[in-house]
Amino acid sequence: MRRGDLLAEGEPEREFHAGIAARLPRKTVAGGALIRDRAGRNLFLEPTYKPTLDIPGGIAEYDESPYQACVREVEEELGLALEIGPLLVVDWVPAQGPWSDALAFVFDGGVLDPATIDRLRIDRVEAHGHEFLTLAEAGPRLRPSMLRRLALAERALATGTPVNADFGR
Repeated sequence: MRRGDLLAEGEPEREFHAGIAARLPRKTVAGGALIRDRAGRNLFLEPTYKPTLDIPGGIAEYDESPYQACVREVEEELGLALEIGPLLVVDWVPAQGPWSDALAFVFDGGVLDPATIDRLRIDRVEAHGHEFLTLAEAGPRLRPSMLRRLALAERALATGTPVNADFGR
């Protein structure tokens, strides 16, 4: 489908001023999944590479959509090919320190039954472990912007309306 869509677009447009495309800013794009258990608690990973909790997902690779990145990363991190549902939040994150600004997409990862939870195989290179927690329980171990983003994701689940946010607001 994607190849056909690209072919239907025709030849890429030419640059009016040579080299301008290479000078345009680049953004980091990430896709994560809000995955819950039957009690309504969210699945959090304990990453090996940072001190705060995170949801399953990760950075999109070159020419990969945020949704595709989410599907790929969830399978890599959890050892399961889960059906990832609709978009809940798009959140712009400002540049900070060495990191460029980013767009963080959060998708509905669904509700896992106990048998599926038992089949989780956490990638130990990426995470020390995992926990199902409410936002109140996870809050002290999350960056404030992530806590705000996930609260918006829970609101989107409840209302059925995706949220556009700036740094979790």
